[in-house]
Amino acid sequence: MRIGLIADTHGLLRPEALATLQGCARIIHAGDIGKAAVLDGLRAIAPLDVIRGNIDTDDWAMALPERLDLRIGGFAIHVLHDLKQLAFDPAAAGIDVVVAGHSHQPRIERRDGVLYVNPGSAGPRRFKLPIGLALLRLENASADAELLPLS
Repeated sequence: MRIGLIADTHGLLRPEALATLQGCARIIHAGDIGKAAVLDGLRAIAPLDVIRGNIDTDDWAMALPERLDLRIGGFAIHVLHDLKQLAFDPAAAGIDVVVAGHSHQPRIERRDGVLYVNPGSAGPRRFKLPIGLALLRLENASADAELLPLS
């Protein structure tokens, strides 16, 4: 199963992001959406799970959760915006994948058997940080991710 991971769009849904996410079974947005229209664009591609980030303070965003615990294809996935606010041990809690954004710095790391993915920022360029998103692949007993730059 292929799941699109996107974060920090800050109101910009790039055509390259939409093209890259085509064919995903599901999409997870890890916050800092910026505009409700971003969610509409993503929902047109695949079922969407979304949390609000620190910039999502408008009325439309207040109904969104700050964190999500998902079970997809037998995998436990925890989604939050800022990894620094993770207040529990995911390995001890049986979490397989943690998805977070906020830093705009793409990263994939495995610690204590847990896959941590920050898809980076798919929105406006900030400083010299790359623009991109990630794909999460859940197959059999394996969870792997790939960072994809957007030009």
